[in-house]
Amino acid sequence: MAIKRDDLTIQHPEHLHEQSDGSTRKQCALERAAELREKIKEYLAEKDQIQTGFDLVNEYAAARSKILDVLGASDEDWSNWKWQLRNRIDNEEMLSHFVELTDKEREEISEVSQSLRWALSPYYMALVMCDKPHGSVWMQSIPSKLEVTDTHGSEDPMAESWTSPAPGVTRRYPDRMIINVTNRCAMFCRHCQRRRNIGAKDADKSRAVLEAAVQYVRDNEEIRDVLITGGDALLLSDKTLDWLLGELDSIPHVEIKRIGTRTPVTLPQRITPELCAILEKYPPIYINTQFNSPLEITPEAKEACDRLVKAGVVLGNQAVLLRGINNHPNVMKKLNQGLLRLRVRPYYIFQAKNVKGTTHLIASIDDGLEIMEYLRGYTSGLAVPTYIINAPYGNGKTPIAPNYLLDKKDNHILIRTWENKVIPYETP
Repeated sequence: MAIKRDDLTIQHPEHLHEQSDGSTRKQCALERAAELREKIKEYLAEKDQIQTGFDLVNEYAAARSKILDVLGASDEDWSNWKWQLRNRIDNEEMLSHFVELTDKEREEISEVSQSLRWALSPYYMALVMCDKPHGSVWMQSIPSKLEVTDTHGSEDPMAESWTSPAPGVTRRYPDRMIINVTNRCAMFCRHCQRRRNIGAKDADKSRAVLEAAVQYVRDNEEIRDVLITGGDALLLSDKTLDWLLGELDSIPHVEIKRIGTRTPVTLPQRITPELCAILEKYPPIYINTQFNSPLEITPEAKEACDRLVKAGVVLGNQAVLLRGINNHPNVMKKLNQGLLRLRVRPYYIFQAKNVKGTTHLIASIDDGLEIMEYLRGYTSGLAVPTYIINAPYGNGKTPIAPNYLLDKKDNHILIRTWENKVIPYETP
């Protein structure tokens, strides 16, 4: 939403409460309440049309049943995260058992497969089957020919290879760093910033690499915050995770451990009681996940998040702004409000990085700013993340926001409110 300065009128706070018609304060409050209700009328009319996974329980059950039948599997298999990984759908022939593909789509998916790996868990396949063709979960998981015809962007837009001072380490900030532990994912997102690392097969980093990364942390006392990521960090074995978290926990200057994972979204079966028992041993642990579509908010995702919260994990969400998926204010609002009900705090909205082959998924910055305009004030602050652009070449996260500070002179400022009112403000 573009803000037109011609529409802005300076309002003086000392006069805001005055009513020329002599209305009572209560009447004024009632009128204000009616005015506020009118401001979300559009969203209230539309929100029920924006479906979440909770709205598709019957459709999901049918999709799940079909997948189990095709794969010759049981309900017990479905609940086993290792079975889910072993049975990822990763070719057009298998995919055609679950969704209707045209001959052209089959050819294009096969063509993409020659150079770019793709796969999705049976669980996420069920979500695709519940969605409309080429809907929000389809676009995240099923290859498009545009991925191989698009020449825009870079394979490594964050220049991670230039910010790795030790094996498995990425460092861009003074007091924190990343340990990259695996290339494995339950579903290879088509917008992935690290698609160059996916390779031809799953591969965890060796113990030697992990030990070198831990030693780097030990040798640099300014590091207080370590992010374990990948790929998907929670696809490491329980044994390896227990060892790695224990090593980091034993370093006096490491204050918090963070884990980057999409398993609550793409493989909630991974969040087992055994895993949660490990996480509970090494507080504080913060997990940032990536819900991008309201359809990804399912009963199984909720169960996974509940287990993590009960284990003392603090949950946040880092959505990626994606064209045709979530680049609409009402969709993002529905997503963020749904996440809060899962006890997942919306943390960031990321502008999608300029990764080669992903231009068709990159939404405009104007879309991002419009979303922020329609979140601030229109929903609780807890549901308003920070909109972030990652500066190219590893120069770090840069927050982008609508302009609310219009003028500043000494202790006098001019602010624009969420309602587009301009109000003078004076600091003591």
